[in-house]
Amino acid sequence: MYLCTMFVVMMTLFVIVLVGYGAGKLGYLGGDFDRQLSRLVINMTCPALILSSAMTGELPDREYILPLLLISVITYVVLTGVAYLLPHYLTKKKEDEGIIGFALMFGNVGFMGYPVVASIFGHEAVFYAAVLNVVNTFAVFTVGTFLITGKSDVEQKRFEKKVLYSTPMLACYLTMLIVALRIDNIPEAISQPLTMIGNITVPAALLIIGSSMSNLPLKSLLGNATVYATTLFRLAILPIGMYFLCKALGFSDFVVNINTVVIAMPVATYGTILCLKYGKDTTTITEVTFMTTLVSMLSIPAMVLFFL
Repeated sequence: MYLCTMFVVMMTLFVIVLVGYGAGKLGYLGGDFDRQLSRLVINMTCPALILSSAMTGELPDREYILPLLLISVITYVVLTGVAYLLPHYLTKKKEDEGIIGFALMFGNVGFMGYPVVASIFGHEAVFYAAVLNVVNTFAVFTVGTFLITGKSDVEQKRFEKKVLYSTPMLACYLTMLIVALRIDNIPEAISQPLTMIGNITVPAALLIIGSSMSNLPLKSLLGNATVYATTLFRLAILPIGMYFLCKALGFSDFVVNINTVVIAMPVATYGTILCLKYGKDTTTITEVTFMTTLVSMLSIPAMVLFFL
C-alpha cells in the first residue's frame, strides 16, 4: 500500500515541475523572476521549513538523534570524496565537473525527502529526516557552493565564512538546539507562520526547476551519456553502496533505512538555485535534475521493495 502512496507523492512533485515548465514557456516564470524567487527560497522559505520540522509537537527519541547525525556525517564525507573524484570520468567538459559532483553528492532531501519518508515510515519519521538534513544543508552551502561556483574562478574558490552564518545554517543550528534541549512547547503563534512559510519551499523550488527546463530544447531533456551515468550513480549505485557500508559499520536497521531513502532522492533543486544565484549555466544541472526526478518515480519504490 505504501508503495502506491509513495508513487503518488513522486508523481505529484513531478507534475509541479511540469507546471513550472509550462509557466516558463508561457512567460510567467523565467529570468530575473526566477533569480529573485531562488533568493527567497534560500534565504527565507527554506530556513522556515527547517525550523518548522522541529515544531511538529513530538520530539524524536533521543537514542536516534546522535546515530542519525553520525551516519549523516559519514555519508557526506564519503560523498564528498565521490563528488571530487568521479566526475572526471563521467564528463569530458572540465567546466561541468563541479556541477556533476554536486548532482552526485546531493539529493532532494528537504523538498522531496520529507514526503517520501513520511509515506514509507510514517509522519513521525519526518523529524528524523530533518535531523539528517542538518548535515546535508551544511554541506550544500559549503562544499556544494564550492562545487557549483567552479574550479576556474580563483576568487570563488575561496571558502566564504559568511556561509556558516547564512539564514539556512542559522536555522540548522537553532533546530539542533531545539532538539538537544527538547523544547516542545513552542507557541503556535510562532510555529504555524513558520510552517506556512516553509510550505512555500517545495512548490517554489520545483516550479523553478520546471522553468529552467523550459529554456532547454526538448532534445536536451532526453539526456546524454553523462546524464544517464550520473542518474545511475545518484539513484542506485551510491545509495546502495552507502546502505551496505553503514550496515557494515553497525548502525541499526532503522537508521540505515532512513538514511538510504534520503540519499536516494533525485538531484537537489538547490543545484539549479545556486547556479542561478552565482550566474552559472543551468543546462547540465537541469538535465540531470529532470532525468533523476523522472527515474526516481520507479527507482525509489524499487529500492524500498528490494532493500528496506
